[in-house]
Amino acid sequence: MEQTETSTDASHVVTPTLVLPAPAGAPGTAETFTPDVLAKLAELEERSAQHEQNLRPKNTAESYAADWKQWTEFTALLGIPVTAITPGSLTAFVEWLWFQPGWKKDTDGRPVSYMAPSTIDRRLSGVVVTGRTDHRLLLDKTVAARARKVLKAKVREMEKTGEKRGRGPAPALLAEHLRAAVQAAPDNRLGIRDRSIGLTHFAIAGREHEIAALRVRDLVETEHGMEVDIRVSKIKPRKVKVPFGSRPSSCPVRAWRAWKDEAQLTDPDGYAYRPLHPRWHTVMAGGLDAETIGDVITRLGRWADLSFRPTGHSPRRGLATSSKRAGNDRKDIAKQGGWVPNSAAMEGYFEDADGWEDNALIGVL
Repeated sequence: MEQTETSTDASHVVTPTLVLPAPAGAPGTAETFTPDVLAKLAELEERSAQHEQNLRPKNTAESYAADWKQWTEFTALLGIPVTAITPGSLTAFVEWLWFQPGWKKDTDGRPVSYMAPSTIDRRLSGVVVTGRTDHRLLLDKTVAARARKVLKAKVREMEKTGEKRGRGPAPALLAEHLRAAVQAAPDNRLGIRDRSIGLTHFAIAGREHEIAALRVRDLVETEHGMEVDIRVSKIKPRKVKVPFGSRPSSCPVRAWRAWKDEAQLTDPDGYAYRPLHPRWHTVMAGGLDAETIGDVITRLGRWADLSFRPTGHSPRRGLATSSKRAGNDRKDIAKQGGWVPNSAAMEGYFEDADGWEDNALIGVL
């Protein structure tokens, strides 16, 4: 794709135009295509882009929409087109976002803090991705590098002053926490379901929306345990092998089997995890949303009276940390959770948990 600027009005909107290579082995350039062929190819390009948007998980699409909404507000204030995504404009965007209200509010609903750095970083990603996919912009992979350097400098300064923004990272729900949680869960239909959700969530190092989207056919029992086919994922689909647990009480495979039997899940196309009537706990139609999966994890922590409040991201972080402590290879951990090798996020979990087994003070004091 190549950008051309048209000046049909005072706003000088940047409009993408389609540039295609000549057929293999044929002389000339894209101009050798007839206008009819170019029109058809442009239509196919539009359809392809629409398919890409439709394949995004709902929560990802909503996040990108929120990112782009703030970008359009920012560009309107500056009087520049929304397609002017450059290192300079993104750096100015970070400066502007730094003083936007955060999620925390007082009793009157007024913001008491500014936007979290993690949210600002996500806004940058959302703007760049939307510019590439929705507006066909050819953006260099380093277009946001300068903006992120400025953001990191602001975070360092924030740490010096002790300023607090955002909720902070989700606490890790480690294996020992999860064992306590599933043992504390009640022996009724709600407890059976929530145990299975928590153990599956942990075993596949899943994200909330990945658990919510699972269908019965996606959890297949095998000789060694079960294979979970994660078809809907923020990054890309993956198949995860989950062996039988060494403890029956915290075995993800046995927990899934118990829930499947209790809920009488016979339709392979039906949702694996279903809502329950709030009073009678009868199994209802449809599936759960990502937010409800997070609520389940929080409830498991409350049942076990944990000293922290786990959230929907806690099992994913907990699996990475617990598996690393058990001596498992980084590549195997990354494969389980769908992280890229040497993922910065995964390595960050390790760094937070490391330093106890190999510590400079051992045997010193």
